[in-house]
Amino acid sequence: MITSRAFRGKRYAVLGLARSGLAAVEALVASGAFVTAWDDRDEARAALPVGVDVADLLELDLAGYDAVVVSPGIPINRHPIAAHAQSCGVPLICDIELFAQARADLPPHKVVGITGTNGKSTTTALVQHLLQHGGIASLMGGNIGLPIMSRDPLPQGGVYVLELSSYQIDLTHSLACDIAVLTNITPDHLDRYDGFDAYVASKLRIFAMQQPGQVAIIAIDDELTKSLAESIEFACGKATKLTTASVVKSFGQENWPSLQGPHNAQNAVLAECVARELGVTSDKRWTGLQSYPGLPHRMERVRELRDVLYVNDSKATNATSAAPALAAYPAVHWILGGQAKSNDLDACMPFFNHVLAAYTIGEAGPMFARLLQPVMHVEECGILEEAVKRANLAAQPGDTVLLSPACASFDQYLDFEARGNAFRQAVGSLA
Repeated sequence: MITSRAFRGKRYAVLGLARSGLAAVEALVASGAFVTAWDDRDEARAALPVGVDVADLLELDLAGYDAVVVSPGIPINRHPIAAHAQSCGVPLICDIELFAQARADLPPHKVVGITGTNGKSTTTALVQHLLQHGGIASLMGGNIGLPIMSRDPLPQGGVYVLELSSYQIDLTHSLACDIAVLTNITPDHLDRYDGFDAYVASKLRIFAMQQPGQVAIIAIDDELTKSLAESIEFACGKATKLTTASVVKSFGQENWPSLQGPHNAQNAVLAECVARELGVTSDKRWTGLQSYPGLPHRMERVRELRDVLYVNDSKATNATSAAPALAAYPAVHWILGGQAKSNDLDACMPFFNHVLAAYTIGEAGPMFARLLQPVMHVEECGILEEAVKRANLAAQPGDTVLLSPACASFDQYLDFEARGNAFRQAVGSLA
């Protein structure tokens, strides 16, 4: 794990004991800090290491604590911990800020931070793959599901590749990324922000924290990101090296089996820019794109059965992220639905001609059925297993059965991973 002298003898409160929260507790304790922790779940508190005080932070006088480390999943715009910590004069941070503060004790290294509404997980994993393929010591962490504080430090010259959600950026104050990347921005998570502009401002803080001489890389495949790149260039002047990337510069995508669809073209161009900045040679970048294995739940090829391809794109939790998957396959049986983030599928409309039939599930199923019935065949299935069965019966050789829900999973599943695993299991049971 990552430890630091910066934490020794200090007092921290930790709220939320899922993966990142528990990793933060363990790293702080190992660094010689005094820690008080809380989670509403009994089983989470039971997993705490010996020596950690257990107390409900809302009932605790936080005066004298150095920080409250909050799980990014806790909505600080609504949770009372924000006002309580402020009244005690204690800052809210997350595990990414702990990492930022620990960097001085690590061997000399670089940090790549990747954010955006869609594509950040694939871009993060692809950067990691290209660096390792190019012989550069690296590891990935952050929002991709690997708590950075639980990772072992890299040797000198290593590169930490961090996927950063807006929630993590909100709770980070000193992370100066050597290379900061923005994939795209579309409306998302607006229940956590006072409008879209506030969400955009959160994402852009990744650049505001950079120091002179560091690199900003921004995809400019839409008008918003083009204007953001121009504003960042104006604000930073020559202090930050700005690199723009566009899929029009992409080449050879037909040779990248795990990087199909226009969204993956964007991911590949961004990752290639990062790898080039870090010294990976052109031949290694090219062969790395060819050999990239892909990530689970992101256009994951699960199975081919009687020449029908089954694809798990459970990570597509909004219409904008589902659209590229529809674009990638010409004859689709589309399984969609769950907990809706918006009441439209406008981003998917350009690719409705690729959809042979739609199979709706979950809370948003009836709403999506009403939207789609005028333009395509729709079957309301309710649950994922029923949708897989019906799509399997209808699909013909050459078709693709695609789970790309355009919704969050929380109405029926713990997370998008659980939903994707359920799809795999349902597909695996087909005979």
